[in-house]
Amino acid sequence: MTVEHRTLSGSCLCGSVTYEVADTFEYAMNCHCSQCRRATGSAFKPLAGTKASRLTLTSGDVELLRYGNVEEGHDARCRACGSLLYSLVRDGNYVHVAMGTLVDEPSIRPNMHIFVGSKAPWFHITDGLPQFDGLPDHG
Repeated sequence: MTVEHRTLSGSCLCGSVTYEVADTFEYAMNCHCSQCRRATGSAFKPLAGTKASRLTLTSGDVELLRYGNVEEGHDARCRACGSLLYSLVRDGNYVHVAMGTLVDEPSIRPNMHIFVGSKAPWFHITDGLPQFDGLPDHG
């Protein structure tokens, strides 16, 4: 029996790059590491993780700028407007979708803050989600 999953659409700011991703995210979190802060220009990056095979570019492949190792790990941005769409991670097996680029509402919500040990000193976390100095220990 095949299980059908809802497909979500996403887009950069200018609409040059669009994608679809299955609403089968395995985790979602707010990352406060210095790399995510620099990549987004924000206090943290809300991200949702899923297998890389579940994300498909639907338009704008020629406008996609891949920063980093193309096969094993990179940030994918729109060359025209600069929007960070997703990051290829975990040896190229997963994508961390920048949740702000989703057009459709995902079924998952961030449920923790990670790398708060290096968060921006000017930002105060005010929600009740668990906080981890680095990655949580899944022991």
